[in-house]
Amino acid sequence: MGKGITKRSVDYSAWYNELVKKADLAENSAVRGCMVIKPHGYAIWENMQAVLDKKFKETGHYNAYFPIFIPKSYFSKEASHVEGFAKECAVVTHYRLKNDPNGEGVIVDPDAKLEEELIVRPTSETLIWDSYKKWIQSYRDLPILLNQWANVVRWEMRTRLFLRTAEFLWQEGHTAHATQKEAEEEALQMMHVYADFVENYMAVPVLRGVKTESERFAGALETYCIEALMQDGKALQAGTSHFLGQNFAKAFDVKFADKSGKLDYVWGTSWGVSTRLMGALIMAHSDDEGLVLPPKLAPTQVVIIPIFRSEEELVAISKVADVVVKELRTKDITVKFDKRDTHKPGWKFAEYEQKGIPVRIAIGPRDLESNQVEVARRDTKEKNTYSMNELSSTIAELLETIQTDMFKKASQFRADKTTIVNSYDEFKSVLEEKGGFIYAHWDGTSETEEQIKNETKATIRLIPLEGNKEGGKCIITGNPSTGRVIFAKAY
Repeated sequence: MGKGITKRSVDYSAWYNELVKKADLAENSAVRGCMVIKPHGYAIWENMQAVLDKKFKETGHYNAYFPIFIPKSYFSKEASHVEGFAKECAVVTHYRLKNDPNGEGVIVDPDAKLEEELIVRPTSETLIWDSYKKWIQSYRDLPILLNQWANVVRWEMRTRLFLRTAEFLWQEGHTAHATQKEAEEEALQMMHVYADFVENYMAVPVLRGVKTESERFAGALETYCIEALMQDGKALQAGTSHFLGQNFAKAFDVKFADKSGKLDYVWGTSWGVSTRLMGALIMAHSDDEGLVLPPKLAPTQVVIIPIFRSEEELVAISKVADVVVKELRTKDITVKFDKRDTHKPGWKFAEYEQKGIPVRIAIGPRDLESNQVEVARRDTKEKNTYSMNELSSTIAELLETIQTDMFKKASQFRADKTTIVNSYDEFKSVLEEKGGFIYAHWDGTSETEEQIKNETKATIRLIPLEGNKEGGKCIITGNPSTGRVIFAKAY
């Protein structure tokens, strides 16, 4: 498998970048800031999509698709929205190329200038609310509960595979409601849907809460979020859900007639997660040998590797392995039997270790004689010998154990990296020496929030939804605080 991966303890950033490539997840594209998601990486994303899509449909949502291009004039209709995205927008100005008369390849045809420039979708609120204006006349047309799986473009200057790229894949939900209460409940519900997915499928514990005013989505009245902690002690925003109030309805004049015939503006939400979740999955669990995948999202949960010296041995092993494969598949376990003769078993062990396959089964001639096989866990590297007769049920139980153990390990790590502080000196000391989540009192002002950010690079990740009633004094100003908020350095 060639050169190993830089150790996390030596250079976390290099470790991450090398792991993404060594695990065959993604690579940099020829286009600056963009990535090629390779089959193994895309298969994990497909599994994420499948689970989330089912959850969205179970909560009453339908999928739709809207154009990637948005007229520039649409952005100017919602002032805070355009201000929030203006610096990241890619703009289409022309629609045709032509041969350069000087023989230098092709140039933009100056006669093919668009009458109105188009924004390459950074998010779809403006375009979707333009459609809602056509679709909504009365309360009978509400609610509208839509989701879109799409790609978006945000022209980031500093990029990193999965975590921040100029183009990325995501889903964006957009809903319209007759009442404020309905919209707020929708936004809160979708945050909990995200939290359930990240905890129960990604095996990553999250905190739930709301963003401060300065950290809200551009154009939202409230942003609900979930925050996860990575192994380097930095936070990662794993999902957001926005209560938009009537902002976009007013910007696009989307009104409805209620049961009494009175006209009012529609209430809205939007919510999304992206391939950034891949970054969270990698950084929350992986080790110096490569990727570690939770079984529920692993494209291949079990790999079987034959140990053989002759064609006859491979034939004998294959007969047994084929039976094991069929039995595992009857339990909905994804399994691969790698009988390639182009690579030695040791090379295969390293390959699947780097790719994070949860369980590895090795079968050799002696195993056939003893009717037992060696089974290795990727997460703990623990090896055990199991009877061939009970292998399918044993593996099914082992996969459940791995999923549970990975969540427990990540939860314990977060607990160890969570600190309550009562002074600014203590805050700075913990931030530099320990990192992680820091619970501290804040006076609620943007000035104090900005001061802490400028001086320490830590931001308020969220204001907790629950257990946040303990009063105190702000660590900076000493002014009253109604409850602790959560700070951390973040991606």
